[in-house]
Amino acid sequence: MSKTNNEKCSFCGKSSKDAGFMITGLNANICDSCTLMAYDILKESDPEKGNKPSYFRLTKNELPKPAEIKTFLDQYVIGQDNAKKYLSVAVYNHYKRLLQMPSGDDVEIEKSNIIMVGSTGTGKTLLARTIAKMLHVPFTIVDATVLTEAGYVGEDIESILTRLLQVADYKVDAAERGIVFIDEIDKIARKGDNPSITRDVSGEGVQQGLLKLLEGSVVNVPPQGGRKHPDQKMIPVDTKNILFICGGAFDGIEKKIAMRLNTKVVGYTAGKMTANIDRENLLQYIAPQDLKAFGLIPEIIGRLPILTYLNPLDRDALRAILTEPKNSIIKQYVKLFEMDDVVLKIDDKVLEFIVDKAVEFKLGARGLRSIAETIMMDAMFDIPSAGEQELHITLDYAKMKLEKANFEGQQVT
Repeated sequence: MSKTNNEKCSFCGKSSKDAGFMITGLNANICDSCTLMAYDILKESDPEKGNKPSYFRLTKNELPKPAEIKTFLDQYVIGQDNAKKYLSVAVYNHYKRLLQMPSGDDVEIEKSNIIMVGSTGTGKTLLARTIAKMLHVPFTIVDATVLTEAGYVGEDIESILTRLLQVADYKVDAAERGIVFIDEIDKIARKGDNPSITRDVSGEGVQQGLLKLLEGSVVNVPPQGGRKHPDQKMIPVDTKNILFICGGAFDGIEKKIAMRLNTKVVGYTAGKMTANIDRENLLQYIAPQDLKAFGLIPEIIGRLPILTYLNPLDRDALRAILTEPKNSIIKQYVKLFEMDDVVLKIDDKVLEFIVDKAVEFKLGARGLRSIAETIMMDAMFDIPSAGEQELHITLDYAKMKLEKANFEGQQVT
């Protein structure tokens, strides 16, 4: 090892004057910065030698069973057993596909993308975020509302895979076995049941662009996102093994379901057959033809073979959401005040009052936080500088704060 003025790093071109340390070989040199970078690359590529295990590497012993996945979801999400089962089985089968070894029977397991339908505040996005906590594959949540056809203002379809690549630290092999949750899928429905004869920039055109991603094909992805241009470097990503989970509120689809159910029964027995229908929760009868009537094209419905629904939250479910999950709303407020060395106590009547208002405003679980935030706002403003050690929230206090904020006048009922 020597250090002369004319030596340069063979990797970055840094001279020996600028480098803190230079290692010289027969025909090449390497500086201290490139040496450290090479060491980091070796650590990532070989996690078995004493380094932390790769987040995206899964062994057979780590394979979570569907019941285990659902049990984990139960700790954070109240109710929605039907959606949890569908989601657990879909993720479990996706794991098995990743571990599938070549065999002589020529049976290749194909992926089953899933679509979840449920009104706002029922837990679609929460289910996706919660299941991401236990996954050993790259997972990302994208919003369909920002997607437009190529060449228009907004994001291209390929930006979905750009986010997955970012989560996978740009390791293509890891991204190609990831899971993508596409939220607000209903917002790209076409406006009518008939194909558009004009450009539907953020509707039918986006659905057609999603087809190749959902079914599986090699897509050229811009590594930094943004608009594509001819001279840009692209990363080819094969979507064959990427699991897509879609979710949407599909506001108004109940009318499509009711129309279909009523037209299926004709004659004197019509009254008996329709009497068994639960008109308070028509989503449980949802079928692919309802999605088509809402505005999803048949091609995209066929690439989302698993269809499940989320039940609207009743009063008991809303009451449980306030206190039971690991990250329940009340536990979050208790933790916030605990950081200021303040003990928070809330009467049960206050919790019942919050639930009653959430049911009245029909805002789902998100309404619980809105109401609780309104009640707690003044306390959260004053307590940090007041030096108090205990805060007791009573029913009268909650009613006063809600009336003071004119909460009811602000809500759309």
